[in-house]
Formats: sequence, C-alpha cells, structure tokens
Amino acid sequence: MWILLLEAGVAMLILIMIVWWTMFSKKPDQQTGQTRDQQQK
Repeated sequence: MWILLLEAGVAMLILIMIVWWTMFSKKPDQQTGQTRDQQQK
C-alpha cells in the first residue's frame, strides 16, 4: 500500500516540476526584444 502512495507522490512531484518549468522558463530576451521592436518603430 505504501508503494502506491509513494508512486503517486513521485508522479505528482514530476507533474509539478513540468508545470513549473514550462511556466517560469521564459527567456528574458523575448520580453526585452518586444520592447526594442516597439521603440524602433
């Protein structure tokens, strides 16, 4: 029984890590690149 709980916990941790990575791994150059393009126009 404890193996099932451990497996579910590991799966939840992996899911949280994937969501965290995709949400907060944006490159800062993308945001500054947009402002540079707007300033040049």
